[in-house]
Amino acid sequence: MRCDLFCAVVDNFGDIGICWRLSRQLVAEHQWQLCLWVDDLVSFQKICPDVDSRLTDQQVAGVRIRLWSSPLPPLSEQDRPDLLLDALACVAPESYLHWLAAGEKKPLWLNLEYLSAEDWVAGCHGLPSLHPTLALKKYFFFPGFSGNTGGLIREQHKVPQLSVLASDPQQQGEFWHRIGLTDAMQYQRKISVFAYSQPEIHHWLEQLATSEQSHLVLVPEGVLARELQQHYPKLATGRLDSGALSLRILPFVPQPDYDLLLACCDINFVRGEDSIIRAHWAGKPFIWQIYRQQDNAHQEKLQAFLQKFLEGAAPATAQAIQALYQAWELEQDISAAWQVYMQQLEQIQLHSLKWQQFLTGQQDLASNLVRFVENQLIIPRNFS
Repeated sequence: MRCDLFCAVVDNFGDIGICWRLSRQLVAEHQWQLCLWVDDLVSFQKICPDVDSRLTDQQVAGVRIRLWSSPLPPLSEQDRPDLLLDALACVAPESYLHWLAAGEKKPLWLNLEYLSAEDWVAGCHGLPSLHPTLALKKYFFFPGFSGNTGGLIREQHKVPQLSVLASDPQQQGEFWHRIGLTDAMQYQRKISVFAYSQPEIHHWLEQLATSEQSHLVLVPEGVLARELQQHYPKLATGRLDSGALSLRILPFVPQPDYDLLLACCDINFVRGEDSIIRAHWAGKPFIWQIYRQQDNAHQEKLQAFLQKFLEGAAPATAQAIQALYQAWELEQDISAAWQVYMQQLEQIQLHSLKWQQFLTGQQDLASNLVRFVENQLIIPRNFS
């Protein structure tokens, strides 16, 4: 199976994060030949240091990576794919679509949509749409949290790997040393905070500084890190120690290390689409800051997720999660909601593992995608 996957980097990391994970999995686990077209190699390099941002055509982890430039480089018949995959609302260039339509054999065309827990997603998953002028048909493929959607990206051995790490202090210590946080294990609670702007976050950090337990709070470089450095000038060095709190700014790490980071932390604040999925597989309590949209449409998406996620949770646990999510999403002071959340932390941890078990009982996104494509192209499958 030969696939061209187009990725337009919109918010620096989320889009390419999803596309890079999916590309690697389709190559490694399903033996696809995959060409990933990306319009921003500099952002790509942040999460995959093996990418050379100066090269317009290169091979990394079995994936061919090409710069999506305007115009595209000349294409030959050897470049013609079996499948075109547009990722996350981007559309391949018109010149490329005309080139596909001019071929004798028309490829399958899928649009990988954004993740949503809303009820309408299942009804739209897999529906076709004809191109208005070209002899091409596009299908809409929706990731989701239920078995009647496309599922979530989950590599075959990811959850068992992270589960072992989360229960093994020795492995955790080795990981922290490898990424340069040699003192991490001395802190009683470790929290990762990958988030969009949070102007009121200093109230919560000051609360942690006066708590009875020691806290290591890790913030990746980016918008939030710059806001914190403006509020705390001493953080310009990348580290601020205050009472029971040690606040650190981290450079971006390769995706496999980010997965390990989430499993080694006790609580994870995540944002957008890629990191929320990884938080599920880490099996730790998480707070999701959903990607902002106009007219607050993201609020409806967040509530749809919480409705599914909190199903079966005890009322006090559900209320604690709901209150913290709401305050965080609205960029409010979360100090009061945090205290209630921490009182329910043990139950939240158990509920997070129960939710993870529910999700791992479903087929993963890459496997669902492969099956859908094979069914559409009527490719014989090996059932051995």
